[in-house]
Order: sequence, then C-alpha cells, then structure tokens
Amino acid sequence: MTDMEPQRCAWAQGSDVLMRRYHDEEWGTPEHDDVRLFEMLTLEGAQAGLAWRTILHKREGYRRLFAGFDPARVAAFTPADVERLLGDAAIVRNRAKVEAAISNAERVLAVRTAHGSLAAYLWGFVGRAPLRAERRPPGVFPATSSEAEAMAKALKREGFRFVGATICYAFMQAVGMVDDHTADCFRAQS
Repeated sequence: MTDMEPQRCAWAQGSDVLMRRYHDEEWGTPEHDDVRLFEMLTLEGAQAGLAWRTILHKREGYRRLFAGFDPARVAAFTPADVERLLGDAAIVRNRAKVEAAISNAERVLAVRTAHGSLAAYLWGFVGRAPLRAERRPPGVFPATSSEAEAMAKALKREGFRFVGATICYAFMQAVGMVDDHTADCFRAQS
C-alpha cells in the first residue's frame, strides 16, 4: 500500500487489483437484485474449501457459463450442460458444486413464487436492513452469526445446497446484509 492508497480490510490489501476493486466497489454494498444475489450465493458456495481470490478470478467464466446467472436459464440446464461445465477450466470443475448451482436456480424460482423475490426472502433474515457489525481489529472476522445460521437452516429446508452457516455469513458480508469492514477500513460506516 502506498501513501496514496486508502486503508482497506486486511484481506483486500496487496497487489491483486481485482481483489482491491471487489472490496472497494462491491463487498459490503447492499444488493437487492435477484440475479446478483443468485450469482453471489453460487460463487460463495463454489468457494467452499478454496480461496475467494480463486473464485473472483473465475467470476467472468462463471457469468459466461451460467447464462449470466439468470435463474430460469440455469434451472433449465440438462445433464449435458453439467458435462459441458465440468469440461471448462473457466470455473471450478467440481460436480457437486455445479449440480448444486443448477438445483439452487430451481429453488430460487420456487422462492420467488412463494415470497415475491429472492431479495425479499433473504433480506428478511436481517430485518430488511444491513446489520452493523461491531467494529473489529484488522483481520478479525467471525465465521458465522445467528442470522447466518437461521438463513442456512431455512435455505436447506427450501432445498438449497452448499448453503452452510459459514457460506451464508460470507454471502451476507458480500451482499451488504452485514457491514463487516474493519474499523480502519475506508469503507467502514460509523
């Protein structure tokens, strides 16, 4: 970091321009668009066991191969599409994660029917407004929260896969349901 660079959360420090841009422009910004929420839920599930940097650098491949994360289009993917996806190094080629993304697209459509939108359903877990996390020192992040645990249980009941409490908490951070920027970060809200 140079004197001209703003102070960021520790995970976004360093020379990776894509990580810095993601932190500065997206992470923690409240998102209410169903397509973007489905995208982030898919990407957070794909991250399980991997570094976020890996997924972020494959995001454009995911967008291309998963029809821009249009839930209706992804829900219509066939077994042949699964094989096509598993053959493309632009994404993480894990059968369970690919099949979960397709199944989750079907679940998104069901949630929309039952609740009006994916956004309305998911934002209900935080009272429809971003939670302000207690400001922590640099590099200290919780792995989950009671809201994330409730979201994970409810999503699993709805039939979603790759939605454990840790994944749900990372998703909540990413889409601004919780503001977890560290106290020294320029994006932290007071």
